[in-house]
Amino acid sequence: MLARARLFLLGLFLTAAAPATAQTLERQVTNFPEKLEIGISTDEISITSDFRGADLTIFGAIDGFDANLLAQGKYNIIVTLEGPKDNATVRKKERVFGIWVNTQSMTFELVPEAYSLSSTRDIATIAPPRDIANMGIGVDHMRLVPLGFFGDGSNLGEFRNAFRRIREESGVYQRDPGGVQFISSSLFKASVRLPANVPNGVHIVRAYLFRDGLFVAAKALPLRVVKTGLEQAITRAAHERPVVYGLFAVSLAVITGWGASLLFRKD
Repeated sequence: MLARARLFLLGLFLTAAAPATAQTLERQVTNFPEKLEIGISTDEISITSDFRGADLTIFGAIDGFDANLLAQGKYNIIVTLEGPKDNATVRKKERVFGIWVNTQSMTFELVPEAYSLSSTRDIATIAPPRDIANMGIGVDHMRLVPLGFFGDGSNLGEFRNAFRRIREESGVYQRDPGGVQFISSSLFKASVRLPANVPNGVHIVRAYLFRDGLFVAAKALPLRVVKTGLEQAITRAAHERPVVYGLFAVSLAVITGWGASLLFRKD
């Protein structure tokens, strides 16, 4: 009850919208008395024609905390926003007879299309790297499993590094050490940026609580990213009626080109 009251007050402070209705993940290490509660500023992001990205605020509270440990900064929070998963292909270009061509490629199985991480500090200083890696937290520890891979694995690391670099440079993978802040004794908030090219679908917000380097608890909430208006109609048509959509797109291109030629032709 105490944690829920704190969350309510924090929600008013942040002028947050309705919290998400379902929890998809809850992990609690019974050896610790602390419990973690979280909420998000909205449970749905609408993508329109003028969408330029959005900021999502995650807020939460630690119930049953030790005041001495809190004063010593022994509690740390990691918050992640993980997008829908899909296969992703990385291609390597090489110069052949003066022309750059794709010579090698590797497809990774079911990787997040978007991934953002915020934490109270650098995750490498929050817990032992092996623990962080085993939990799969962070871009560097994301599971990148090749699909139908054959070979000695000598270039596997190269493709994995290229995948991470490309995703971070495009802005769909982000990290923000220091993005989680305690705003009172046990209340915290985090801001996660959704880029303009964020994929639609169900994203998962996860929060992890660590006490003096040891994992204590984790919770998660769903976030829906949906296209609305004309964008939604176009996307639905492309997926549900691809033949009709293709014919319409070709016809529209032909009509537009013909109209432009009449409008700008010289007599």
